[in-house]
Amino acid sequence: MLERYAPGIFVIIWSSGFVVAKYAFRSSDVIFFLSVRLLIAAVVLAAITKLSGQSLRLSRRDFFASLAIGISLHALYLGGVWEAIAQGSPSGIASVVTSLQPVLVSIVAIRVLGETLTSKQVAGLVIGLTGVCLVLAPAFSRTGEMSLTALFLLICALFGSTSATLMQKKIGHSIPLLAGTTYQFLIAGLLLGIFSIVSGKTRINWNLESTLAMAWAVIVTSLVAILILLWMLTRGSAARVSSLLYLVPAMTAIQAFILFGEKLNPQALIGIAATALGVWLVQKKS
Repeated sequence: MLERYAPGIFVIIWSSGFVVAKYAFRSSDVIFFLSVRLLIAAVVLAAITKLSGQSLRLSRRDFFASLAIGISLHALYLGGVWEAIAQGSPSGIASVVTSLQPVLVSIVAIRVLGETLTSKQVAGLVIGLTGVCLVLAPAFSRTGEMSLTALFLLICALFGSTSATLMQKKIGHSIPLLAGTTYQFLIAGLLLGIFSIVSGKTRINWNLESTLAMAWAVIVTSLVAILILLWMLTRGSAARVSSLLYLVPAMTAIQAFILFGEKLNPQALIGIAATALGVWLVQKKS
């Protein structure tokens, strides 16, 4: 049952992170907000782990693997994307750059993980990326030049999400899900917190908006979405799981239409259809 519905649930939840980010930016320093979010999530998940009767102890190998995955997925990817947007990168361009991750994962997985791609899956990757570009093309026409700093941050985010996906498949399959994710949150939260203190950016104005944004970010996008993602990676092909990220920009556009009344033009609708087709082709096992 979970295997059937997990991909759709993950896409909806993961997409909501871009919407929640808009509320978080208004009253907080981005990296510090992420640090607090991850540290709270680590404490909550540690409590859940203990209450469920599981141990937080990991082997030396699994412990360091969890730290590496946590730094890549949470510190580099999330920190890179959020900070790039905070420094002026349009969210559309950020989504396009990070949506290249499935392509990189599929290419690298052939050599690193020994996976193979069928001709249909290759076509799906191409069609999916084309769909993403169609959905987000208007963002390019409305933006000017992006700073080199923002571009560098997005490249770091892309590297982080790609390497985390490959590491989870290669060395993370034996890590207990709850304990491993707890340490991932902890190391990323500590590193981002240290960065915030050193840079002198530790502002969070607590009000109803920021509190609700933090609650959603911790419970839904940090706990539920990440656990679903890592669970899917331990049970399926890295290429097929990563291809779900193609749907994130399109789903974000749909959520923005529902919540903020942002209209979808015909080009965006065609792009959403192409993205869905591409993901379907990559998900096919034969």
